Amino acid sequence: MKVRLVDVDGIMPIIPLMQVSKYHKKLGDDVDWHNPMMDEEEKPDLVYASKLFDFSDDYLYFPDCKIIKGGTGYDIYSKLPPEIERITKLDYSIYPKCDYSIQFFSRGCIKERKCPFCVVKRKEGLIHPVEPYKLNPRGKHIEVFDNSFFGNPEWKSAAEQLIAWEQPVNLHGVDARIMTEEHAWYLNKMKHYKQIHIAWDDPRVDLTETLQQITKYIKPYKLMCYVLIGFWSTPEEDLYRVEKLRELGIDPFVMPFDKKNKYQKKFARWVNHKAIFKTVKWQDYRAS
Repeated sequence: MKVRLVDVDGIMPIIPLMQVSKYHKKLGDDVDWHNPMMDEEEKPDLVYASKLFDFSDDYLYFPDCKIIKGGTGYDIYSKLPPEIERITKLDYSIYPKCDYSIQFFSRGCIKERKCPFCVVKRKEGLIHPVEPYKLNPRGKHIEVFDNSFFGNPEWKSAAEQLIAWEQPVNLHGVDARIMTEEHAWYLNKMKHYKQIHIAWDDPRVDLTETLQQITKYIKPYKLMCYVLIGFWSTPEEDLYRVEKLRELGIDPFVMPFDKKNKYQKKFARWVNHKAIFKTVKWQDYRAS
C-alpha cells in the first residue's frame, strides 16, 4: 500500500506521524511525505494529515484517496488506532534533521488547573503517567513536553530516568505553583539544554515565596519564566510580576494573549528584548 504523510504546520516533528510511519513500514507499506508532483501519476492509497493549530491554513493538495486527519488543529478528540498509539519506538528517519528526542512521561493536567484558554485537560483528561518513548538514535538532547512534569504521580521515576540518560534536558512543563524543595533538588541534578521554563500566568497567585525557595537550589539565571498578559491581568499586575522576576534574577518572557493589542505588543517587546529591559524603565519605554 502507498501511504503518504502530511505535516500541515511543519513546525516540529509530529509524534503521531512518526508512529504511523513505523506502523506501516512494519507492514511493508511504501511510506513517504506526500508530494503533489511526484504522486500525481500513481495516487496514494492512504494519507495521514496532522495539524497542531486551528489557525493554520489547511493543506491544499490532498489527493483523491482515503484521508485520515488528526491533531488539535482538526479535532482535539482525534486519536489513532490503539495499535499505532502504543508504539514507543518512533520513526525519526522521516525527520532527518531532527537531532533531539521528543519525550512525554505523562499526559493531561492536574485537577486544580482550570485555565480557560488551554485544551489539554479536555483532550487528555486528568494527569496520568505514560510509557516514555525510546530515544532518537541521533538525539543530542531531550525535549520533555509534559504539561505538568511534577504533577505526574510518578514524577520521581521520570526525573531519575532523565538523569540516567545523561543527556541535556529541556523541560517545557514545570509548574512553579506546585514545586517543592525536593522538586528543585531533582531539577538541579539534571543536565539542562536551555533555561528551565516555568510560568507565572495568574496574577492572583503570588509566586514570590515559591520562587525564592526554588532559587535556593537552582541558580536564577538558569530559570526563564513565561508571563501571560492580557487575559486576566491588569497592566499594573503585569509590571509587578516582571519586576519581581527581575528582582529575583529570573528572566521573564512575556506572552501577550491578544497579539494585536497595542499595549500587550509594546509591553512584550520591552520585556523580551533583553538589552532594552535591562537598561530602560517601563514608564520611559511606554512614553517613547
